[in-house]
Amino acid sequence: MSSEDCLGWAARDVSGHLSPYKFNRRAVGDDDVYVKITHCGICYADIAWTRNKLGDSKYPVVPGHEIAGIVSKVGSNVKRFSVGDHVGVGTYVNSCRDCEYCDDGLEHQCSKGVFTFNGVDSDGTITKGGYSNFIVVHERYCFKIPKSYPLASAAPLLCAGITVYSPMIRYKMNEQPGKSLGVIGLGGLGHMAVKFGKAFGLNVTVFSTSISKKDEALNLLGADNFVISSDQDQMKGLTKTLDFIIDTASGDHPYDPYMALLKTFGILVAVGAGTEIKFSPRSLFFGLRSISGSIVGGTKDIRDMIDLCVEKEIYPKIEVIPIEYCNEAIERVIKSDVKYRFVIDIENSLK
Repeated sequence: MSSEDCLGWAARDVSGHLSPYKFNRRAVGDDDVYVKITHCGICYADIAWTRNKLGDSKYPVVPGHEIAGIVSKVGSNVKRFSVGDHVGVGTYVNSCRDCEYCDDGLEHQCSKGVFTFNGVDSDGTITKGGYSNFIVVHERYCFKIPKSYPLASAAPLLCAGITVYSPMIRYKMNEQPGKSLGVIGLGGLGHMAVKFGKAFGLNVTVFSTSISKKDEALNLLGADNFVISSDQDQMKGLTKTLDFIIDTASGDHPYDPYMALLKTFGILVAVGAGTEIKFSPRSLFFGLRSISGSIVGGTKDIRDMIDLCVEKEIYPKIEVIPIEYCNEAIERVIKSDVKYRFVIDIENSLK
């Protein structure tokens, strides 16, 4: 099969402004799946790399790593997928497939892992993401989505969902109903942490700087408690009451007030994209507490998460938009003006 022209939207410079862009996708190899993209979520990573926040952007950048679509072609060796299957592609599209991490289904920890966009693939090409009408990917990094689960809803699972699901499984939050979980921030990641927490039978407290989130946290998402994090009396009243905290906040904030809320042996997992974490060592010492980091998840966790979302009917709260609106949508993401994930309708708007 020959390579094909692909239509996408790309940023050409640090302004991050996106506009139509044609490029070439590789031919479908023996182990590859050709996915006609129907939907792509907008993630903060899209902003980081289109605007060169990390200093390594390779322009033109076609962002997007919350990809959902339909299989149009498969390579001769592909066994897990057939034409017509609904699938997702997440934040990485390659790894060495031979190291201890790949062997354990932790491909996202492989030192030769390749990001879905702005990565350097094994053939030296720069990867281009899901703000485009199709993608060609090795079957290992593709995930089947039952046809009963809407593709628009599936897209945010591939980054926002797995980013909070994976540490929850690692610390066995799914096996401890009745324990207490704090969720800092109620955006794309935070609202999924609340949904998973409730599915696991946890008592969930949401921490936010905005009182406007209270009604939705409690009544729409089903959280048990809502706390304004700047209210010192509310915070002190929760001292040593939480078993786990998942911090999804993207801005810098003090950590000691949250560490004080953890019980003895409590664990705080940071998954947000702040620039630094600062806390006193005493916050760890005087409660035998732990602080941990996490980023997306391996292929096994992604498959398990999709199964859970189908079984428990867990759906992200999304706002579906046409591709022409993506620049305005990104400005709204920066202002936290979205409930709770933008999803681009690629199939009906990228022409």
